[in-house]
Amino acid sequence: MASNSFGTLFRYSTWGESHGPALGVVIDGCPAGIPLDEGLINQDLARRAPGSSPYASPRREEDRAVLLSGVFAGCSTGAPLSILIENTNADSSAYDDTASLLRPGHAQFTYLRKYGLFDHRGGGRSSARETAGRVAAGAVARQLLRGAGISAGAFLSQAGEARAPETPAEEALAFASASPVFAPCAEAEQSFRREIDAAREAGDSVGGIVAFVARGVPPGLGDPVYGKLEALLASAMLSIPASRGFDIGEGFAAASLRGSAGNDGFTAREGIPVPAGNRAGGVLGGISTGMPVYGRVAFKPASGILLPQRTVDLKGREAEFRLPARSRHDPCVAVRAVPVVEAMCLLVLADLWLLNRSARA
Repeated sequence: MASNSFGTLFRYSTWGESHGPALGVVIDGCPAGIPLDEGLINQDLARRAPGSSPYASPRREEDRAVLLSGVFAGCSTGAPLSILIENTNADSSAYDDTASLLRPGHAQFTYLRKYGLFDHRGGGRSSARETAGRVAAGAVARQLLRGAGISAGAFLSQAGEARAPETPAEEALAFASASPVFAPCAEAEQSFRREIDAAREAGDSVGGIVAFVARGVPPGLGDPVYGKLEALLASAMLSIPASRGFDIGEGFAAASLRGSAGNDGFTAREGIPVPAGNRAGGVLGGISTGMPVYGRVAFKPASGILLPQRTVDLKGREAEFRLPARSRHDPCVAVRAVPVVEAMCLLVLADLWLLNRSARA
């Protein structure tokens, strides 16, 4: 199975399965001398961890990161950083009764066609649990970028049919940091809770949209033609399990604008030309403009629902799929996707920031 790595200079590889003994990540290319706090990595992991909120999977995992290599005296050494996260609460027996059934909306079918086998224990490698390694890597990227004055955050902007009102980014990120559903404001939190609760009580699930914003991004990150900042962000975000769409800046709404309304003009600050607006989402020609980089990622409803669904078994015989009684799933995967989106944004920016240091003499 290829394609478990992402990035060019700041490159990471995740490993492990949902119900294996452990999972983790190896980061290659982190510069030496970066102060690394294991506690900050665990703070980010706690935001993604299951069992931490009534709006996430009830599977309780501490998700405590252990730095095995690449750190000495509290700083990165330049050697590969290896991070281990143990699985401590996997119940593989819960999936035995459905091992021979194709799960609707799940990667099991395509894995079987491609590889000829599938780890049915919680989804194996296709499980969203793989993203714990990404979040750990993103926490390292966050600490790398802090010295450059670059930060990134994310929040839930839609859950099912409930949409958040327009909220300034600073306020949205501050409120989301303490919200159990990463909502940007109190009004959105209440509507998101109602939407998710209603789906869960019906034995169903809902999708959602996660918004992200990066601040302090200097001009110059990203390369034409195939290394565009928005293209790399799209690749990163659409690699997240259950993601279904990506846009940046005005995104799809730009299609209904005229150029006179959609173009960002320019002005000068202390004699230096800068964009006067930011409909472009901080990117022009695939290169950052110095304005905040913002966009959105859409997530489908979770495939794991309590309602019965039509399927076939591995021999093609018609059957009914029901989740095992002891299985544990998210009523809205977009909630726990918020820290993952944040991590992927940080990882792309860390890689491009390092690459940009060699852009010119």
